[in-house]
Amino acid sequence: MSQKKSWFGKNKKVDSQSILSDDNIPRHVAIIMDGNGRWARRRGLPRIAGHHSGMKNVKKITIAADDIGIEILTLYAFSTENWKRPQDEVDYLMSLPQEFFPLEIDELVQKNVRIRMTGWKEGVPGHTLEAVENAIERTKHNTGLVLNFAFNYGSRKEMTEAMREMVRDVQSGRLKLEDITEEEYSKRLQTAGLPDPDLLIRTSGELRISNFMLWQLAYTELLFTDLYWPEFSENDFYEAIREYQSRIRRYGGL
Repeated sequence: MSQKKSWFGKNKKVDSQSILSDDNIPRHVAIIMDGNGRWARRRGLPRIAGHHSGMKNVKKITIAADDIGIEILTLYAFSTENWKRPQDEVDYLMSLPQEFFPLEIDELVQKNVRIRMTGWKEGVPGHTLEAVENAIERTKHNTGLVLNFAFNYGSRKEMTEAMREMVRDVQSGRLKLEDITEEEYSKRLQTAGLPDPDLLIRTSGELRISNFMLWQLAYTELLFTDLYWPEFSENDFYEAIREYQSRIRRYGGL
């Protein structure tokens, strides 16, 4: 385990079967997987080594989520702002789906996991899209955990595009002005069909949500840890769920 502190100031292993409550498992957990580059730099490694280790951690946390009955796991894999990074790093990030899915797809299929992508295909290299779309196709009939990759995703763009679509519907007569509701707006978001996250976890010690699901996180429980994503273990994940279970969600009420 890492020497970094978790939310409780200690890295105590959690037995999910004996400590976590079976009747208060979050339905949808979202994770901002941050800190790959800093994890690598602390070890004298290139940033891409951190991304490679972070990729391997995806499988471990996905299995951990599936084991305790989480229905949807959304992972912020690449933002619309990440294109600003050095080209060699972007190129490597775009190669990760080609590396990850062929290695893991058989086990994901076996575990009944369904792959989903939230984000825009425009601008994403063809070889990257092919790997993602093949994984989506291979798992489209699965009925277990939804592994949702937020890839080439940005919430402000998402909300702007949803508003444009709604305005076009009003102008064309498909939607009346008085029929505009939160539900109608949500139908036009990239996450249409998914419930809002119950819990958001961000690794690496940063205390912000970085243009991620700004609409959907309205009443999500937020949890931040100093641990970098490659060192965020299954036990740290279970500890996050235990912390979630200790909170009372009032949704603006008493």
